[in-house]
Amino acid sequence: MLLAPIRYALIAIFFIASWPVFGWAQSQPLAVPPLTGHVMDHTGTLSANDIQALEGQLVALEKSRGSQVVVLMVPTTAPEDIAAYANRVGNQWKIGRRDVGDGVLVVVAKNDRKMRIEVAKSLEGAIPDIAAARIIDGAMKPRFQQGDFAGGLSAAITQIGARIAGEALPAPAERSAPAAGGSSHGLFDWTDFAIFLFFGVMVAGPLARSLLGAALGGLAMGGGVGALAFVFTSSLLLSVGAGVIALLYTWLFGGSSGPISLGHGGGGSGGWSGGSSGGFSSSSDSGGFSSGGGGDFGGGGASGDW
Repeated sequence: MLLAPIRYALIAIFFIASWPVFGWAQSQPLAVPPLTGHVMDHTGTLSANDIQALEGQLVALEKSRGSQVVVLMVPTTAPEDIAAYANRVGNQWKIGRRDVGDGVLVVVAKNDRKMRIEVAKSLEGAIPDIAAARIIDGAMKPRFQQGDFAGGLSAAITQIGARIAGEALPAPAERSAPAAGGSSHGLFDWTDFAIFLFFGVMVAGPLARSLLGAALGGLAMGGGVGALAFVFTSSLLLSVGAGVIALLYTWLFGGSSGPISLGHGGGGSGGWSGGSSGGFSSSSDSGGFSSGGGGDFGGGGASGDW
């Protein structure tokens, strides 16, 4: 039967394509993901309803007080500890208003079983380190231990909002809606990236195949696309998937002579069924969300585990 050799070949292709990404990821700090919303879950832990409810809390807080609070869930922050990673993310995203810098970043590293509340300098008076530690120990830790991540995050947001409400901050200004069809300042456009990746593979795949041959060209495309996807998404699963798709396209459809034969003899018309067109779905309905451009994070806040 042809199915068994094809299955083993696909498994081998998966590991070959993913090997460059694994090696690169182990030697580099975790990439900072693009800021796409108030709640970003890269672990698949929160349900759509959970994300919507947390988004509602954070949007209401931003509208009433002006301060920006963002929640980020990642599998791990390795090789960095969570404090270093959260500080790097906060300073790159610049959460908080430009002239105020009132931002808070809540990071949860699920596989590491660690959490961090990173506080921008202008809010360190409202949320000192000891207060951040109490929020972690009292609101997040007991709920996380029960597997209630949405409940722990909601309780933490409530307490963070209460502390921000007690701080004398400038009133929030009305924010104009982004132009139709356009993206907000600083907002990463997943659609543009997907289109770029799609047409890039279609153009570069046949070129790599003609220059390097089917085997090496496919491996080069798979490794290159996988590494590029990892840089932009920080998701190992997405990057490996993108790399495998690029490799298979180059191997099977990247040449003018048709797909590479995987079986012996004349064989039947073995086609490749791509399944459903799986698109990337953002973890939140950001509604034009973008960084305020002001957060200056100096290491204030607290970390904990569960």
